[in-house]
Amino acid sequence: MNLILMGLPGAGKGTQAEKIVEKYGVPHISTGDMFRAAIKNGTELGLKAKAFMDEGALVPDEVTIGIVRERLSQDDCAKGFLLDGFPRTPAQAQALEEMTTDLGRTLDHVIYIKVPRDDLFKRLTGRWICPDCGTAYHEVFNPPKEAGKCDKDGSELIQRDDDKPETVDKRLEVNLEQTKPLVDFYEEKGYLRNIDGQQDISDVFADVDKLLQESRA
Repeated sequence: MNLILMGLPGAGKGTQAEKIVEKYGVPHISTGDMFRAAIKNGTELGLKAKAFMDEGALVPDEVTIGIVRERLSQDDCAKGFLLDGFPRTPAQAQALEEMTTDLGRTLDHVIYIKVPRDDLFKRLTGRWICPDCGTAYHEVFNPPKEAGKCDKDGSELIQRDDDKPETVDKRLEVNLEQTKPLVDFYEEKGYLRNIDGQQDISDVFADVDKLLQESRA
């Protein structure tokens, strides 16, 4: 079972990834984890990636693709994988297709957790955190007992810069621009599977699970 998981910030992609890994036992492979492992292991490509990252530059496609290839060639991916954060562009998607063909694999599904932008904005800007104990709250989904105060120690809750409306708005805009060409690419290829991410977490996973069960039948 070879899968790609996609979704805009706030869509609940991380939660669904955990559930897929727990039930199906495929390794969850994120771009960040791959880079960190390659750098830690001192691979040639890992050292190249580190050089770019140390300069604050984007890691070139050929290095990223090489690291992905190394990771997918490892033994724990023999029965499948769940890619998260790669590919990010149609060029990377094309390279992944060629790579999986070379490795004798076939991509099964690109699962896109789809949530309207307005809902994502509410989800992301509703997050607050206790500066002292680190407990996270949400205005809608997990509000504190007393507005603006931590249940555990009474501290005034703060909002991280990442969760402030102007930052969230820009972040969603950038992600939408990056995601659309990739969604179009996989839709044209027939791999894209849209999942309604507005449902409860358990219902979203029920839809994902049904899709994966049907593909194994």
